[in-house]
Amino acid sequence: MTTRRFQMAGLVLASALAVAGCSAGDRATGDPVRGAKTHEACLQCHGTDVYVPPQRKIDSLPALRKEVERWGDYYNPALSPQEIDDLVAYLDTQFYKFR
Repeated sequence: MTTRRFQMAGLVLASALAVAGCSAGDRATGDPVRGAKTHEACLQCHGTDVYVPPQRKIDSLPALRKEVERWGDYYNPALSPQEIDDLVAYLDTQFYKFR
């Protein structure tokens, strides 16, 4: 019985770590090609200089997602969850390269 308990505990721990390591905020899961299209709306207010030093303020993928979500509410209609994923994937692929 004790061996079975350790096996189950190990399985639960491994599952929890896998889920924690795969949260949506920690990875760019969208389509960067679609994100490039969505990004055209961003360029109406600013250029790409805000994505590179010295103006760059984002230092992680979760921070990038948070900013995209924040500014995504600015649009009417607001960006959908899929558009946010796509835009994060595009920005990470083209500028930030966190992954």
